[in-house]
Amino acid sequence: MSGKTLTRMDLSEAVFREVGLSRNESADLVESVLDNISSALVKGENVKVSSFGTFSIRDKTERIGRNPKTGEEVPILPRRVLTFRPSHLMKERVSSGNKPNH
Repeated sequence: MSGKTLTRMDLSEAVFREVGLSRNESADLVESVLDNISSALVKGENVKVSSFGTFSIRDKTERIGRNPKTGEEVPILPRRVLTFRPSHLMKERVSSGNKPNH
């Protein structure tokens, strides 16, 4: 693994290079897309990006957990968690070393 992390700035730069918007317009576009995704998830909606995957929120109920050091039982409070399920095409692309399937 290379350890590189794709950032908002990287996405904005890619939009700038590939779409031809200005750097500011590209950054605004990336921010708008991410804001729309975040807002939908906060409202409990699923976000499905075709050929990429689905982001969804799952409500977890309260349960009893165990402290691994002491073995003591502790309550785990109910919470909402974000999940991502990659599409079949994304799974194939990742497993093939990121080569596009054309």
